[in-house]
Amino acid sequence: MIDGDGCTYEMIFSEAEEAIDEFWTKLGGQPVWLEKPQWPLCYRHERPMGFIGQFRLPGRSTRMAYLFMDDESEESFLPEGGENALIVQPGRVPPFVETTDAACGPRLVGETFVDLEEVEQLDPGWWGSRVLGAPTWLQYEEYPAGGPWTFFFQLRELDSLMFGDSGMGYGFLSADEQEGRFLWQC
Repeated sequence: MIDGDGCTYEMIFSEAEEAIDEFWTKLGGQPVWLEKPQWPLCYRHERPMGFIGQFRLPGRSTRMAYLFMDDESEESFLPEGGENALIVQPGRVPPFVETTDAACGPRLVGETFVDLEEVEQLDPGWWGSRVLGAPTWLQYEEYPAGGPWTFFFQLRELDSLMFGDSGMGYGFLSADEQEGRFLWQC
């Protein structure tokens, strides 16, 4: 469990030896849905997006955010382009995202356990993956439109997950933490 008390958590990745079927932060595999499945469809291609990972939200109650992206789209970097989705449960689906009730679908990375290690203070130029704290922008400060949006996580690309060329993905939550947005820079 992570607290929302101003702490920052570094993501430490390790290959999962078996399927992770708990409400933990993880990459790959299949989502462990907290509520009814809400698998997003790519706006342009009308097919299921690929699952990237699930992230437990801070706090005592169990709340999850599920990240998806169409890895074949040239516009998957846009926070409201319909080519990526950060689905919050319990919460609401973004108005530009259509979903299906499929519990399983394509995945973009192999199943990876994510351990969250609290860090006291990060160098402002630290480019690693993390939850909470403040983003390290690769290009320029770029919060989603129509905010306010709160920074939730940053995810550095992995061997099997690319955000352009040496990119970084950024997840955000609405002020009421009921809706998510995702964008990436390279």
